Amino acid sequence: MTTLLVDVRAKRFPPVGSAPARQALGPVRFSVRRGERVAIVGPSGCGKTTLLNLVAGLDPDFEGRIERPAPPIGYVFQEPRLLPWRTVADNLRFVLGDVPDAETRIARALAEVELPDAAPVYASRLSLGMARRVALARAIVVRPSLLLLDEPFVSLDQPTGERLRLLVLELLEKHAITGLLVTHDLREAVMLAERILVLSASPGRLLGELEVALEPSARRDPASVDAVHLRLRSAARALVEAAAELPA
Repeated sequence: MTTLLVDVRAKRFPPVGSAPARQALGPVRFSVRRGERVAIVGPSGCGKTTLLNLVAGLDPDFEGRIERPAPPIGYVFQEPRLLPWRTVADNLRFVLGDVPDAETRIARALAEVELPDAAPVYASRLSLGMARRVALARAIVVRPSLLLLDEPFVSLDQPTGERLRLLVLELLEKHAITGLLVTHDLREAVMLAERILVLSASPGRLLGELEVALEPSARRDPASVDAVHLRLRSAARALVEAAAELPA
């Protein structure tokens, strides 16, 4: 059953000051089934984050249509975007509002991101890796129908990034969350997604998609992930080269 339908014909940014108008996207059309995990890859500046913001409903100014699942939607941004003057628990309470089981949800979400004792800590005192875990907890504590992840592992050292990828994988599988991930790292997409959408250089348009044939256990095996990554890297390159040969 389809839970997300994206049909963007074009997204343009108007001129600002001396900067001219710019087309960022289009056309990009795809759907995501309930419980499916899909990754979006493409070169820097191709409009991946712009597309994710359209899906989230943060930017309604585009040509086309997007059919989203019922709220809530969880969003893990490139930066943690925590309120530094608030505690970890307060940051999670902020998105929960007045739900009666807020404290139970907060405790469970922090335990799931392996920060069971972090509730009273001020966000300003967290390491980057911890802050990213709290940002993930904030996104899942609302029990989202759709989880959006915008390069959530950027700027992390390799061991921390790998541990966080495994954590995200475990959470997506455990809760059967529909996930849409933006990344510039094809290997990361192979590890986390069942399908990979390949965007062109700016203005980003959908070149094609790649199926990731990996069993859940194999996603935790670096050798298995590397083997599929190698194969799909060639396939992604072929999509890009074929698009370059088409007339503009």
